[in-house]
Amino acid sequence: QPPTQPGYGYPQAQPPTQPGYGFPQQGQPPTQPGHGFPQGQPPTQPGYGFPQQGQPPTQPGHGFPQGQPPTQPGYGFPQQGQQQPYGYPTAPMQPAAPYPPQPGGNGQKKFSTQAQIIVAAVVAVALIVGGGIWYASKDGDDKKDEAGSSAGTTGENKGGNGGGKDGGSTGGGGKEKAPANVESTVGFQLPQPKVTDVTTVSGSWVTDKAYVKTGVNEIVGYDLDKGTKLWSIPLEGQLCAASEHMSKDFKTAIAFEETKRSKTTKYAACNRIGALDLATGKLMWSKQVTASSSGDSAVRFDEVTVSGNTVAAGGNDGGAAFKLDTGAELWKPKVSTDGCYDKGYGGGEALAVVRKCGSYDDPQLIIQALNPTTGAPISSYKMPPGVDYASIVSTKPLVVAADVGDTAGDGSGISDFFSIDEATGKLKIRISADAEKYAANCRSTKVESCQHLAVGNNRIYLPTEEHDGTDESISRTNEIVSFDLTTGKQTGDRADAGEKFTMFPLRMDGGNIIAYREPPYDKGGEIVSIDGSTFKQTVLMRNPADEAIRDAETSFSSDYAEFRYEQGRFFISETMISAPRKSTYDDKEYLVVSFRTS
Repeated sequence: QPPTQPGYGYPQAQPPTQPGYGFPQQGQPPTQPGHGFPQGQPPTQPGYGFPQQGQPPTQPGHGFPQGQPPTQPGYGFPQQGQQQPYGYPTAPMQPAAPYPPQPGGNGQKKFSTQAQIIVAAVVAVALIVGGGIWYASKDGDDKKDEAGSSAGTTGENKGGNGGGKDGGSTGGGGKEKAPANVESTVGFQLPQPKVTDVTTVSGSWVTDKAYVKTGVNEIVGYDLDKGTKLWSIPLEGQLCAASEHMSKDFKTAIAFEETKRSKTTKYAACNRIGALDLATGKLMWSKQVTASSSGDSAVRFDEVTVSGNTVAAGGNDGGAAFKLDTGAELWKPKVSTDGCYDKGYGGGEALAVVRKCGSYDDPQLIIQALNPTTGAPISSYKMPPGVDYASIVSTKPLVVAADVGDTAGDGSGISDFFSIDEATGKLKIRISADAEKYAANCRSTKVESCQHLAVGNNRIYLPTEEHDGTDESISRTNEIVSFDLTTGKQTGDRADAGEKFTMFPLRMDGGNIIAYREPPYDKGGEIVSIDGSTFKQTVLMRNPADEAIRDAETSFSSDYAEFRYEQGRFFISETMISAPRKSTYDDKEYLVVSFRTS
């Protein structure tokens, strides 16, 4: 879910303004600023895959040419050297390098012995200098506000009860049930299409009849079990953003480039919004928007979402919205006297926006719950100083993530969660989420991009960072824990991944949490349902331990992949592909890998 901004973390030593998505090549004039953009500044930030110059590499955004995510041996694989202790400050999750991410997953082959020794040596020295293992909560004293704040606890609670006086009703109501036989088989595997440059392929949906995935200049529907092509929706240009939300009758929205890429046009403008009917495999409509402040130039968009019958798209030119069924325009960017514009929207059960005001050097972010038909604000909450970017985790309840003052330090884009009353705009509680303990992440410059977490039962569910296991052999593991969205306190919820496994939430299923257990070097991954009341885990799917199948499953980096589990079928897919890489391992590169239970 993660596409046009510099990426995790705030760009360092960055020029005051940057070119927008599809910005003309050097020697061509830029377009005019969009909706309410601060005056006297060039219009937009770097767009999908636009080569940036004059600034040091930063954590790349979704769609930007990115460095290879760190690859490690499979969890539980015997490793040389000393392991990093649980709670010790970790390295950034994504390196900043101008290359696309490469598959690696948890496969042990890609992390050399020499690299392991170097990492172990660095950790050992750091431990000596630091005087041991630090695993303590931040005191949060510098993060007080009118509603108070709550620092994350050490997670020592072993209880499995998700209920209690602080939370509302929890658990139950899930549709996903364990089959008689949880052992899965491979459904299908799709190879990556051949491309010559970094290409965004985010967007995957599961309907009652098809698994739908973005390809090259098309959206393709595949048979759920066989993977045979059912239909294809051709696009005028490559997809650049996709909503993760669908209507009940399988309609969704995308943003795509105005023309196909070529040797002379490597990066086209992301300025078309379209609605897809995934039940019939049709493009219902597509639109461009011309803003009053941009003359004849079409507004560029960074992301798109769906809430009810509203499609909302935002970016540095401002925000626009349309009716999902007809494409009728609901609103579009306009000049703002207060210097504000809609940066991006969060959809799903409700519609919310991150509105950016102020100057580039001193931005002010406002979170608003919106009327999805008119765009009128229902409530507003002003984010505290030191917040340059914010991500909407959930719209109902309204939960926002931010890296306040760039204090996370790990590239996750999260130092705090803000639980906001969507009706009044009042802050319920601010939850400090120590980046050294919790492993969720948001592409901070994209509004709707958070991964590896879930919101439900008036709680936010987070994975802990991986840490040493209890096995005599060197192994890694972690847990899923939760915080109450009213009190901000950590609850007694705790689900252990198990020795050599790590796990993270995929989504809510009624009051239950669907989670993926990433496999070690000698087992297959698992899908589990965690009861929201008891936190008891039920295995829904166990994938094969066969080496070739396991290598395919772990060839994806979890930070750059989409995971979809529905009714006994599990799909893992890439969000970005690039030209075939040269590797001494001759590894296969997949667009999609799927599993199914009988």
